Amino acid sequence: MMAGQVLSLSGRDITERGLSSSMTPPTGHPAPAFDLFNVYFERIYNPTMHIVFAFDGHLDAAVLQTATRRLLESDPYLRSRFAEGDGDGMPRWEEIPEAEWERAFVYHPTGEDGTGQGEGQGSGDVNPFPPTTPPAPLDVRRGPQLRVTLSRETGGDRVTVTCHHGFCDAGGLRDIARMLFATCRNLQQAPDYRPASAGWYDRSMKPVLARFTEEEMRAARDREEPFVDRWRFPAERTGRGTPRIASHTLTPERLRRAKAFGKEHGATINDIMIGAFFLAFQKIRDDPTDNGAPRSLLTSADLRHYVHGAGDAGACHPMNRSVAYEVTLTTGGGACLEDVIGQVTAVTKQRKAEGLAMGLGCILFYEEICSGGMPAVQQFFDAMMGGYETTGQKNPVFSNIGIFREEDFLPLVGGDDRPLRLRDVCLLPCVCWPYGFLMCLSTFRDVMRIVVAYEEGPYAGETVERFLGLVDGYLP
Repeated sequence: MMAGQVLSLSGRDITERGLSSSMTPPTGHPAPAFDLFNVYFERIYNPTMHIVFAFDGHLDAAVLQTATRRLLESDPYLRSRFAEGDGDGMPRWEEIPEAEWERAFVYHPTGEDGTGQGEGQGSGDVNPFPPTTPPAPLDVRRGPQLRVTLSRETGGDRVTVTCHHGFCDAGGLRDIARMLFATCRNLQQAPDYRPASAGWYDRSMKPVLARFTEEEMRAARDREEPFVDRWRFPAERTGRGTPRIASHTLTPERLRRAKAFGKEHGATINDIMIGAFFLAFQKIRDDPTDNGAPRSLLTSADLRHYVHGAGDAGACHPMNRSVAYEVTLTTGGGACLEDVIGQVTAVTKQRKAEGLAMGLGCILFYEEICSGGMPAVQQFFDAMMGGYETTGQKNPVFSNIGIFREEDFLPLVGGDDRPLRLRDVCLLPCVCWPYGFLMCLSTFRDVMRIVVAYEEGPYAGETVERFLGLVDGYLP
């Protein structure tokens, strides 16, 4: 199909292209603890995540749409909704009617990207990359659990791949994007191509728990210490506001300097970013009580490396496989990165040495709450929110998404049969409001980008922008 050709993107047209139109009776599968908790964390942020890909040309929209639908055909969870049970019943992933699958693909012709702003790559851009307004959230209770948005632009298309954290973490979203473009590639070579059916695969943490004895799990429960909220990002007020995205891009030279600093201090890029994030948080608060007192942030570890071995098909199934852990540091006013990096590396090295066990306490904590049914889950979240509202404190979160590698998503051929290149890739994280606050880091072609998605009004845009500048200033 030639670029610029008018497309009809209805479900009827898809069926007429030869896709399966058979009706399958709705079926379901229990939602595991990590899915359930990542849905109900919606009380402090919107759990929708997006990866935005900027290409240097136009994709074949019909191929992208077909690839999206065939991913839904291959994975029953993708074509499901998060269905809450009656009364005390536990939630399930429940298949939605095939007629509702069409929500998984959205097409915006040139200048109609749905954000209220034109997007482009030229010097006259109205909205730079990444966008300053997040895409619409995904309704986990309505489904499907994937949305692919093609925004047609004069200089090249943008493709936004969207999921909900209740369905998968950022690593799972990256897996979906990789599978989406691989399916496009296969369809261009063989129009009848269909990904292998995944069936109702196990999304729980059973593969992790199976590696530990009862005694080891009891010890992990005894060692687990509750997170203590000790500070929060400066807020103008509580409540909701207007979703916004703030970002800061660091040149390849900054990455080179960071690596040199890390080599000198035995620190990874992740360690360095945690240190800069902590110092910037202390600086933006400008609160004398923070000086010399323990202050904490949350960060995450992806267990895929420990759970799945090489060649394990389960490693590619999109799901929640990340656990949170706390990093507590102490420093005085006027501190620099050298003053805290040793504390950071001590914590992260200890966690890495624990291997798969680093997440055991977190996993058992969620599993034990779920064992009490929905009343126990609701009680937990009510108590969590009550604590935030009483103390006005909520530790910030830093998440390192990792490196986006071009070869994970290419090669692709555009609608004009020309090979496409990626101009840029960026993850847009969950949108937070007080007292939640999250900053994520992703890297593409040695360019590091830090991003905050927040609600303006409760948070001041100028304060968020100044915070990102402070993070930059504390880096080497």
